Amino acid sequence: MDATKRNDTAAGLERKQIMGLLARATCAELQAGWDGLDAKPEVHPVRGPETGLVMVRGRIGGGGDAFNLGEATVSRATIRLASGEIGHGQMLGNDREKARLAALFDALQQRPEHRPAVEALLDEIAARIDAEDSRRAEETAATRVDFFTMVRGDD
Repeated sequence: MDATKRNDTAAGLERKQIMGLLARATCAELQAGWDGLDAKPEVHPVRGPETGLVMVRGRIGGGGDAFNLGEATVSRATIRLASGEIGHGQMLGNDREKARLAALFDALQQRPEHRPAVEALLDEIAARIDAEDSRRAEETAATRVDFFTMVRGDD
């Protein structure tokens, strides 16, 4: 996600974008963010964390008839803070702890006193993702081959 999409700060993000960043975070990043909180709120599990399967659907030619491509493993969790905010976390894979931590940060970003810490974490995650995307683009560009056709004089 480039800086123009995230307005150079997590403060400009919508909840959907925040949850997307949390899903792409590593468990270590989320755990470090949780460990770094001064005042940890009381947390109650609502659902999970649990792991299951979802059907991935595709479309023929990108816009044609839909078909079942296969199944993907997904982990999800829902938590409620003692103050009443509910947070959801879901992502591909089977890391239940990561889903629980993502749900925690989704709930925490709804509390004004925790928002700066969550925004700092989201900025770190977005910076790492941007760096990985840039590195991948550079590696891809290094293998790029330009093909050209030379026009011969005879038709």
